[in-house]
Amino acid sequence: MKQADLDGRARRVRLLSCDVDGVLTDGKIYYAADGSQLKAFSTLDGLGLKMLQEAGMTVAWISGSRAPAVTRRAEDLGVTHVVLGVDDKLAAWERLRLQLRVDAQDCAHIGDDMPDLRVIMRCGLGATVPHAPAPLREAAHYVTRADGGAGAVRELCELILAAQGALEPMLKAFAQ
Repeated sequence: MKQADLDGRARRVRLLSCDVDGVLTDGKIYYAADGSQLKAFSTLDGLGLKMLQEAGMTVAWISGSRAPAVTRRAEDLGVTHVVLGVDDKLAAWERLRLQLRVDAQDCAHIGDDMPDLRVIMRCGLGATVPHAPAPLREAAHYVTRADGGAGAVRELCELILAAQGALEPMLKAFAQ
């Protein structure tokens, strides 16, 4: 996709929805001795999501996971739209965007596996990560350079913020 087309899609974004495992994490699931799940989240992604929210965009997570660690990380980042235990991500995404009154073309979604494909195909800016299966990489408008759990979401956030003219002022504010 040409950069101008990508920027045009990113300029429209008002809602970013994210898959969790493989996007906000590296996709590995660790089990503690008590059977609870442990997940590692990138702080780079966390700041990117906070910057997006500061710019007035809504962030949501849609995941098949039910792990309490996901809810805890969302709370830490102020992500209030969290849909867990989802098998049909498109239906969950449609409910969410209708509830928030956001047009499909004003939505971005990043996912890494087949349950995300229909959302990526339907939204205005579909993104995936390098390790995603070929159908996702082919359908996505953008494939991040960074992998899931290693700054992929931050990269997408910065792309959106830059297209909307909000990235430079935010970066300058950190230097003051």
